[in-house]
Amino acid sequence: MRIAVVMPRGCLMERGHTNSMETVALTLNLRSRFEDDIRIICDAGAADPAMPGLMTIPGGLSKAERRKVVAGVLRDLAPDIVEYHQQLGPAAELARLLPGPMHVLYRHTRIKPPSNPIERFRYRRRLQAFNHLVFVSEAACAEFRSDYPRFRGAISAVCNPIDIEAWRGDVAAREPLILFSGRALPEKGLDAFCEALATVLDGNPTWRGALMLGEWERNQAWAEPHVRALERFGDRVELHKSASMAKVIEVSRRAAIAVTPSRVAEALGLTALEAHAAGAALVSSGRGGLREASGVHALYVDPPEAPGLADAITRLVTDDKLRRRMASAGQTHVVAIHNPVVRAQQLDDLRQRIADEGRVRSGHHPSRLRMIGQSSGSPVIDRGLPWADAPF
Repeated sequence: MRIAVVMPRGCLMERGHTNSMETVALTLNLRSRFEDDIRIICDAGAADPAMPGLMTIPGGLSKAERRKVVAGVLRDLAPDIVEYHQQLGPAAELARLLPGPMHVLYRHTRIKPPSNPIERFRYRRRLQAFNHLVFVSEAACAEFRSDYPRFRGAISAVCNPIDIEAWRGDVAAREPLILFSGRALPEKGLDAFCEALATVLDGNPTWRGALMLGEWERNQAWAEPHVRALERFGDRVELHKSASMAKVIEVSRRAAIAVTPSRVAEALGLTALEAHAAGAALVSSGRGGLREASGVHALYVDPPEAPGLADAITRLVTDDKLRRRMASAGQTHVVAIHNPVVRAQQLDDLRQRIADEGRVRSGHHPSRLRMIGQSSGSPVIDRGLPWADAPF
């Protein structure tokens, strides 16, 4: 079975600098039983590619130019399945150009609900291009069904894996360190964390804080005032801006407590899995897939604002037995539930079912692919899915 994995524009798959989406794709595909028949397509430019055999296309192309180049690569590969990661619009445009393979959209975040009839029509047309949608949690699937109640297409959940051995730290050997790791955005709760951290550090002078702030340059104007409020603690607060993955892992392995105070419904929450795997006790908002990621192995604070966060962090700071028990149980949980081998097998089993369905359709139901128009000289197809006429 030939599988093409199409990464979004701008993805380089650079070792040590992969974002969460690239990390998930690498972790799953490096352990796939179909590994020899998988081709990952991404932009060129990585000085140290994260895996061998990447198929790269020139960076800096316009959207139309990139679509044309990727379509050409896919036609040459002639895959059974094309798996598009994340970007709905560009993926739908590509899928419509390529009759034959089964087209799968792999979403790492939610698909936002339409805010007006025009958006509803646009999203409906885009979603019709795919044979299957994959989300990273059952919570994300449920949210999508709630936002699109008339959708009757095929949906599956494959929870994010975590490369346990890359992250595993000694639960018993921790520093008195409280960690925030995430993008420097209000929806990630950075401002609430900074305020809560200040409260905790004022009351516990032997404890310290660490902030691993992703996409700092893009969000500096908003984030800087909140981070600056911690300057009075001097070297008791580590600040790492747009740090490498190696640095994130190193700090995570030292931290006794990690905090994931997301204000939005996370699709799953890879930072929660990383904290568990590294051996930290976790405080979480539990929103969206965060509860699915952690199960009973986190202290949940919702709403995730400073007073509640400070109380939960203080509880872990002052109760050594609880903190160590939660850290150990959380690490055991992700080893068993979010193991890459388990998740790769789950995805591979799904891929096999999708490919089998494609063979049945092409062999016995040719009318399922109905020509409905032309685009750039290539056929555009409506895959005849059971929800194609539903006005979501």
